[in-house]
Amino acid sequence: MASLRKKDRSDYFFACYYTADGRRVQRSTKQTNRKKAQAMADLLEKAAKLGAQKRLGESQARRIMQDIYSAVNTEPLTFATTRDFLNGWAEKLKATTAPRTAAAYAQIARDFITSLGTRADLDISQVERSDVARFRDGVEARTSPATAHKALKYLRIALGAAQRDGLMQTNPAQLLIKKRTTVEQQAAKVMRRAFTVPELKMILGNASGEWRGIILCGLYMGQRLKDIARLTWQNVDAENRQFHFVTAKTGKKMDLPIAVPVLAYITELQAPDDPAAPLFPKAYKIGIKDTGDSRLSQQFHAILAASGMVDERKTKLKTEDGKGRSNSRKVSEISFHSLRHTATSMLKSAGVVESVAMEIIGHDSSVISKHYTHVDSHAKRAAIALLPDITKPTSPSYRMSLGL
Repeated sequence: MASLRKKDRSDYFFACYYTADGRRVQRSTKQTNRKKAQAMADLLEKAAKLGAQKRLGESQARRIMQDIYSAVNTEPLTFATTRDFLNGWAEKLKATTAPRTAAAYAQIARDFITSLGTRADLDISQVERSDVARFRDGVEARTSPATAHKALKYLRIALGAAQRDGLMQTNPAQLLIKKRTTVEQQAAKVMRRAFTVPELKMILGNASGEWRGIILCGLYMGQRLKDIARLTWQNVDAENRQFHFVTAKTGKKMDLPIAVPVLAYITELQAPDDPAAPLFPKAYKIGIKDTGDSRLSQQFHAILAASGMVDERKTKLKTEDGKGRSNSRKVSEISFHSLRHTATSMLKSAGVVESVAMEIIGHDSSVISKHYTHVDSHAKRAAIALLPDITKPTSPSYRMSLGL
């Protein structure tokens, strides 16, 4: 049985016991209460004996640590494996965050658990900086620096929750945040650009069905793909020729005039009896799902590929051993978001003042005050009317102005 002793100049009891290699050691219990100190000493000796018999696994060690902590504290010492904590954390988020956000966090949790392998079943306090770095580098190798940075950001939030719960002393993902500048610099090497008018005509010519309407809305509304895909007939004010909706990303209320090409497209559609019916049913069905934006972006990429503007994107690249993508995804300088850049560029090129252009696009502007400046619908309608009609042949005068 372990014994206790006191040393000069110390108020604490010291536990005296034998280690696995037969050495007699003394460890301070940091306790002045003899009963608590003896309980701790006995448990330390038990751990040493199990270690000598090579029977002390991680789960057994965790239980002994729990007993030692409980012997001198009123509250229990909590433990959790990385797998259990991350899965539980992701599940709790479903009740407090938007479905898409919760799904994104859950995916990062699953990916990190996969990256850890068998280490995912160790205590979460065993997660090291190298584990996080390996995960981040793996994501970057498969996708892009920007995606890797986003994954690291989500993982940092998850491990931060474990740290706040007292399960980790430090957040190993926090130690890697300094790579953010490098990641952003790498991602910035591919700058998004605007489309030219001939390119827009080519894209529209290769689009079919509701994608023609989505592209027209992307250009003449300057809005994100997510917001366009989720438009319903109740967002259409046919009498005043306006769209009324709230953006998904910023929650900003938008009132935009319907451009002539968009109005012509909508007029050809058969309006349903249900005003809540989607304007673009197929895109709406995809867009409301967690991975909808990605699937719609892939469809638009296919239209760009058919127009000869980008390479066709393969849905799955495999290495020789069949384990999946072997190289990072090439980031294109053009995407659906380029329509947003195009609308901004065309409005500014047409001489539209910044306050009006930014109000149409939905950007915050230094020259707009929510309380003192109001851009009326007439100004926005006049600005949108200045945009070229890509549904019609380009006029000679306009071609000359572009140097074509």
